[in-house]
Amino acid sequence: MNPRPLDGASSSPDNLPTQYVPAEVEGKLYERWVERGYFEADAKSDKQPYAVVIPPPNVTGSLHLGHAFEHTLIDALTRRKRMQGYETLWQPGMDHAGIATQNVVERELAKEGKSRHDLGREAFVERVWQWKAESGGQISGQMRRLGDGVDWSRERFTMDEGLSRAVQTIFKKLYDDGLIYRAERIINWCPRCLTAISDIEVEYQDDDGELVSIKYGDGDDAIVVATTRAETMLGDTAVAVHPDDERYKHLVGREIELPLTGRRIPVVADAHVDPEFGTGAVKVTPAHDPNDFEIGQRHNLPSLNVLDEHGIITAHGPFQGLDRFEARSTIVGALRAEGRIVAEKRPYTHSVGHCSRCKTTIEPRLSLQWWVKVGPLAQAAGDAVRDGRVKIHPKEMESRYFGWVDNLHDWCISRQLWWGHRIPVWYGPNGEVVCVGPNEEPPTGDGWHQDTDVLDTWFSSGLWPFSTLGWPERTDSLAKFYPNSALVTGYDILFFWVARMMMFGLYAMDGTPPFHTIVLHGMVRDQFGKKMSKSFGNAVNPLDWMDAYGSDAVRFTLARGANPGVDVPIGEDWVQGSRNFANKIWNATRFALMNGATVEGELPPAERQSATDRWILSRLNSVVAEVDAYYDDYQFAKLSDTLFHFAWDEVFDWYVELVKTTFAAGGEAADVSRRVLGEVLDVTLRLLHPVVPFVTETLWTSLTGGESLVIADWPSDSGFRDRAAEQEIATLQQVITEVRRFRSDQGLQPGQRVPARLDLDGTPLAPHEEAIRSLLRLQPAGEGFHATASLPVAGATVALDLSGAIDFAAERKRLTKDLAAAEKELAQANAKLGNEAFLAKAPDHVVDKIRARREAAEADIARIGAQLANLPEA
Repeated sequence: MNPRPLDGASSSPDNLPTQYVPAEVEGKLYERWVERGYFEADAKSDKQPYAVVIPPPNVTGSLHLGHAFEHTLIDALTRRKRMQGYETLWQPGMDHAGIATQNVVERELAKEGKSRHDLGREAFVERVWQWKAESGGQISGQMRRLGDGVDWSRERFTMDEGLSRAVQTIFKKLYDDGLIYRAERIINWCPRCLTAISDIEVEYQDDDGELVSIKYGDGDDAIVVATTRAETMLGDTAVAVHPDDERYKHLVGREIELPLTGRRIPVVADAHVDPEFGTGAVKVTPAHDPNDFEIGQRHNLPSLNVLDEHGIITAHGPFQGLDRFEARSTIVGALRAEGRIVAEKRPYTHSVGHCSRCKTTIEPRLSLQWWVKVGPLAQAAGDAVRDGRVKIHPKEMESRYFGWVDNLHDWCISRQLWWGHRIPVWYGPNGEVVCVGPNEEPPTGDGWHQDTDVLDTWFSSGLWPFSTLGWPERTDSLAKFYPNSALVTGYDILFFWVARMMMFGLYAMDGTPPFHTIVLHGMVRDQFGKKMSKSFGNAVNPLDWMDAYGSDAVRFTLARGANPGVDVPIGEDWVQGSRNFANKIWNATRFALMNGATVEGELPPAERQSATDRWILSRLNSVVAEVDAYYDDYQFAKLSDTLFHFAWDEVFDWYVELVKTTFAAGGEAADVSRRVLGEVLDVTLRLLHPVVPFVTETLWTSLTGGESLVIADWPSDSGFRDRAAEQEIATLQQVITEVRRFRSDQGLQPGQRVPARLDLDGTPLAPHEEAIRSLLRLQPAGEGFHATASLPVAGATVALDLSGAIDFAAERKRLTKDLAAAEKELAQANAKLGNEAFLAKAPDHVVDKIRARREAAEADIARIGAQLANLPEA
């Protein structure tokens, strides 16, 4: 612990309302933190650095529960490190989100009856910047609501001047090193957005379609293929079979007729074909399927693109000009008329890719695009984890990481958009290609023009850990805060964002990875474990919960569910429970202040403390050590749960209750306990602050008179332990718990007072008799005392006179009935478990359930029997 006295500290509840109202506290507190510069990082400080970047939210976005979850974890880490004395930087910013932002502005234009082409490229881009200034970035204000301790003075945007310079610099470097090239390959194409999109922007869902089997060729040359995309047959340039498939060996190397086209295409043998699937023969359309493209490359097949960028058929003939879906049914009809349809399955449910932005069905399409040659970059990204320079937490996620980077395909980085980083390549009138760096002038003159495409958003966000620090300039911030200490992000973008940052960081920063540790968390789901979605009707706006229960309650609920790499279920009931916890902290601290709890002066030595005082201080140090260990292992759920149970159960429900009698008695013991209680609250509020910053700040400043918990010292374990005191209070708790249970079993109300005689001789409980009587509502045994129940617990005996409190005859009747029901339940369970035929046939989970019923019945019989034994005869 770190029990430093604070000069001028005063403990007073006068400035604390009787109830905690988050809305009256949170906004004012956050602005005070920002105004005082608590979150600003000094690159020239001699403190040890701790840096984390924010996974940049889209400029079009708003705070959702996934953001709130992730930001809570990052904020907890950085707040603790700041309290530990590190020069802490949590770097904020936003992503320009190419497709999403362009779509938003295009929709705004559509309301005016215009398209981007009506404006032209330059004016449209200017319109997007205008939209960003007026409407973009609402998430920044929502981050403030949550309490994010980011350095707003360093806020960056992936399209700002500095980051644009970084993008141009690394593109030029990769190009000059032969790691960027232009080629025709299969890409994911959105006919609505009219651009290539990345794999992460493709959402797969089960759609009802049709599977048709088509006969190609005739007679001995006939071969049947099946497809869900009949319209692409117009672009077939082969049929492929497995080399070892005896059924088709006579056809390999020969040509067969492609129906409806008048063309003849070869039959090729390729090991990619699964002879066990379908007919064992597949149509090959190299321009419209990634696997077919690879087959085409191996066999030097031509690639015929039969769909334009809008998904319209371009092949000559009767189908030209038809939409792809209209063409599908028309072509199937034409094949049916020729007797070429062998079988039809309708509906046929299969997984289909859709654009995540506009939900349009994706079209695999051969297209001339820019690519990053990822082989050497991915090798370096894998090696950095294998040799321990970068650790992935939890470790079991390493296999997923390696499974991705070890099998990474070249990355398509060009997008057919106007909003984004324009590719810095110029083309000349005679076929010249010039890549221009940030300090170079582009070529000019007749016939020279810049590439019209922009870069994939992931290209610029892949530079985020160092571009935000001023790279390519060798800035003080880059020297201080690179590499970042940790990256906290969802496992769902491990492959996309994390892998790209690893590749670019190692490449640009001379082999130094962008972060020391990758901390992967799961996804937030509803209380039933179902993915949250507007279409499912279970999506939650975290701002609604913050309005209702306070930001601390939302944060604590999310942190308490954050087991490493595991999805997080969350329900409103749990947020209500966290709100109750915040209220408990508030009420208990107010009570402590009203009873003189203080942090003034040194902590009294152990010999002046009671066993209760020594117990809570011993437990406090243990909790400090546990919480530190959990933080260092990124076990947010465990550290939150530890703090919850320590604060609520041990401090508020036990220590505070036990010292009430001490306070009432007054004297030196009361003064010592007031100082101990102040110490315990001081440290507990510090420990809780990173997760629940608002309520703890308000209470701590009232308790200590300190400036702010944000800049207060993090507690340290002093090493003090008193196992004897811990055992003594554990015995006390056992006595109180057992008697409380007995009172409840007998139907006594919690506040109902009954006479009792306590025999505590020979036990360490004698000093606690007054506390025992107070907590158990036990009156002294006066004249006429008649013990109707005697409870031996932990070597002590508590004798109770319940004659004036219970109708013993009615109670015996009730318990006898309950006992009979429990005995019947036990008999039924034993009968089933003794039946060999039942055990042989019943599933394991059914047998386990019967065993659990038997154990519960046995426990009930023992409990009820003890209660009956303690009841006097009526």
